Amino acid sequence: MPGLDHFIVKNAWICQVRDDSLVPVFGEIEVEHGKIAGIRPQQAADGTDRPDIDDGTQYDAGCRIITLPLINFHHHFYSQLVKGLPFDGDMYNFEGILENLWWKLDQQLDLDAVRTSAQLASLESIRHGVTYIFDHHSSPAAIHDSLASIKDVIEQFRLRAVLCYETSDRNGAKNALDALHENEQFARLRSSADIKSMLGLHASFTLSDETLRKASDILEQQHLGIHIHLCEDEIDREISIETYRRSPVERLIEFKLLNSRGILTHGVHLNDGDYRDIARFGTAIAYNPDSNLNNAVGLPRFAEAPLEIPILVGTDGMHSNIARSIKQLFLLYRHLGGSSDATFAWIRKIYFDQLGFIKRYFEDYPSLQIGDRADFIVWDYVPPNRLTPENVWSHFIYGALECPVRSVLQGGAFLMKEFQLQHIDESAVYQAACEQGGRLYRRIDDLRDSMD
Repeated sequence: MPGLDHFIVKNAWICQVRDDSLVPVFGEIEVEHGKIAGIRPQQAADGTDRPDIDDGTQYDAGCRIITLPLINFHHHFYSQLVKGLPFDGDMYNFEGILENLWWKLDQQLDLDAVRTSAQLASLESIRHGVTYIFDHHSSPAAIHDSLASIKDVIEQFRLRAVLCYETSDRNGAKNALDALHENEQFARLRSSADIKSMLGLHASFTLSDETLRKASDILEQQHLGIHIHLCEDEIDREISIETYRRSPVERLIEFKLLNSRGILTHGVHLNDGDYRDIARFGTAIAYNPDSNLNNAVGLPRFAEAPLEIPILVGTDGMHSNIARSIKQLFLLYRHLGGSSDATFAWIRKIYFDQLGFIKRYFEDYPSLQIGDRADFIVWDYVPPNRLTPENVWSHFIYGALECPVRSVLQGGAFLMKEFQLQHIDESAVYQAACEQGGRLYRRIDDLRDSMD
């Protein structure tokens, strides 16, 4: 079935997007040449699973829910091999975590480790129904061709992505220039229908005025948006003001780096003035709740962000499970005092903000309508009662997000079918991850010994 030009997905609750609503329809989807050729409503079944009696041209969803694929608006592929590495040093605050973990890790990455990290993240993304990914990459010892290496992996896994390199002055002016060049070259020469480009920047407190000025020139020439960490921790504002006499947002505005194609990640320590300034440019904020909790940097003022600012969701490299992050945001909003109605309304806003923003990069991102790309996911969730426009969000938050993804289709091809990855040698990916992880472990261990 993965290579068929025509097949049917039947017995499914199809959650179509119509304007700013999710409208569930029970029926079947006809897929032809990578697109949705037809959607035929049927009488809803009784919700019981069915035996697999397909003849190879049909896929029986067994009365499960189908939605659009998920999108990760802030990932760090390069973080995938970090688990269990023997890092030393003070990590009791955010600055210590950066200096003694992440900035030691990225210095040890070569292109082989970059490639394997991207493979592992791609595999895990598919397992979680994520087929559109915005990655924010860093490998200071292997900048040149790092984005091309990631692109090759993304294409191998048949995903779609927006890539950038994390420019920073923390490793010196030449390293920052090399990073800008990698961004510019990739945007100019390597972007395609499925792989797009942004201009990657680390954070205001590690970026000089000169680097931001050069970044601004590239952004204007290549018509890019920035992808940057913004006010993740208080030190971003404190160091920026102490060193440059301007807040992080003021610096981005001064160098004309804000536009409607940009992503500002985290936004934990933004004030009212920052929000007003960001709203003027249509730039999006990507929340990463699991990472914020893990790093103990605080939480964004969710309810204070102006409605006109698009709100997106990312994982910050902690994992590839956007469903978990969406549910985490829902629970945090409730915990911070949001009523049930207000919280559901906020999650709906985020859902449709994401759909609006992704179309700034992929105009053909679907809505589960006839003529759309056949990109969708089948959740392993059989609803206990009928889906309606009124209760679909309850089913989504409390049902689908609590269940694994069963099957994933991208461009009409199964990337995962009945929990089994297609086209990808899963064992080879994990073997490479073990090999590269072992190399990194030895490098980090040797580095630790040399500092004793």
